[in-house]
Amino acid sequence: MNSQFKKGVLDLCVLAMLQKGDSYGYDLADTLSKRIQVADGTVYPILRKLAGEGLVTTYLKESQNGPPRKYYHLTDDGTARLEKDREEWKEFATAVNGIVGGASWLRLNI
Repeated sequence: MNSQFKKGVLDLCVLAMLQKGDSYGYDLADTLSKRIQVADGTVYPILRKLAGEGLVTTYLKESQNGPPRKYYHLTDDGTARLEKDREEWKEFATAVNGIVGGASWLRLNI
């Protein structure tokens, strides 16, 4: 997949995943990489940026398989950003699909 397509949407994807529940970095990265081809280290800088913006918080939770894991939790500001970005994404995706959707759309709308 074109890397330029992914750059603007990965923050939205991570916020949406955290809306479903708290998670730790590796689990987020693993789940995301099953749906969108991303490099191994892509998610961690996004999580740091989201935390720096106050959109997520972190806490440590004991693990049965080693050291405690850092979990990420969506804040109220994160939820608000997610809803705003989700609406903008829907409008953008609809517009792009209309443009690249094929010749029949172009004939009807130009």
